Amino acid sequence: MTTVSDRPLPPLPDPASGADAEDDARPGEIAVPLPDAYDAGVFYIGRIGTPWTRRADCPRNARGSDAVCTIEVDERWAAALTGVETCTHLLVLYWMDRARRDLVVQAPRHSTGSRGTFALRSPVRPNPIAASVVRLVGIDGTRLSVVGLDCLDGTPLVDIKPYFASTDAVGDAVVGWHAGQSK
Repeated sequence: MTTVSDRPLPPLPDPASGADAEDDARPGEIAVPLPDAYDAGVFYIGRIGTPWTRRADCPRNARGSDAVCTIEVDERWAAALTGVETCTHLLVLYWMDRARRDLVVQAPRHSTGSRGTFALRSPVRPNPIAASVVRLVGIDGTRLSVVGLDCLDGTPLVDIKPYFASTDAVGDAVVGWHAGQSK
């Protein structure tokens, strides 16, 4: 039986080729060599279906689109979805598999100046794990329909958790460098 996780991913761009301008370092960016070995492993539990096949088309912010996307959970994890239908919102973790992993300082297009990777929400990071709070629209077996994702079609799914507004939202949280920018 072919599972969602067995679907091949699109080929990754070769950063050395320079064919993808988004892989070229911008002025003010710093790259470092990656470690020789991984410290842990991750099981992909499914794939995410979105209308976006190129990074340039993907919304910069998950709330920037009202597109209905699909989360296809591998059949082996079907029982783990028990109770999810009672949630209005979910926290979805996914692996930005087509992102660079070597930049420690980045020069975001939407901002002036450079910032450390850990001060940004960019997909470019040592472990390209992304998180989005999504609105659950419906469930059909192991397929979830959601609104609020900002990833490429075929992105590997890492985890799904219920979103608790009472404990997950921090109303007075501030990102100082961002707070001073004009919107």
